[in-house]
Amino acid sequence: MTHPLIPQIVDLASPIAEKLNLELVDVVFQTNKNPPVLRIDVRNLLQDTGLEDCEQMSRDLETQLDATGVIPSAYVLEVSSPGISHTLTSDREFISFKGFAVIVKTAEPYKKRTQWEGTLQGRDENAVYIHQKGKKTAIPRNLVKIVQFDDQS
Repeated sequence: MTHPLIPQIVDLASPIAEKLNLELVDVVFQTNKNPPVLRIDVRNLLQDTGLEDCEQMSRDLETQLDATGVIPSAYVLEVSSPGISHTLTSDREFISFKGFAVIVKTAEPYKKRTQWEGTLQGRDENAVYIHQKGKKTAIPRNLVKIVQFDDQS
């Protein structure tokens, strides 16, 4: 379940990321830790994401978060690059990683399965498409819980 502060944090972080030519990939607020951890994953839109990108995003976002008081108590801010083992979420990622081995997990069984492995072909408003042994499989998008790289392939 997404933390209720996430939309406000995204609203603050998005213009900062845009100014730095970064894309917000993921925002997670882990309140089960002491102090809570705000983890932001960013990707540079122009080149490989570097340490400097993460440092600048961290400094600028921390200034904004502290100035607005969105997070009322002490917290740890972690800004990093998602790397290649992350979950695919944006349309851009589904286009960029066409042909890569993925695992698709569904929230409930589809054709008696909740996990599908194959080569990513793309997605549209109706389904996520993968190739499995030369056969195209369409998994209804409303059932898809997660699409991630298959590190075993």
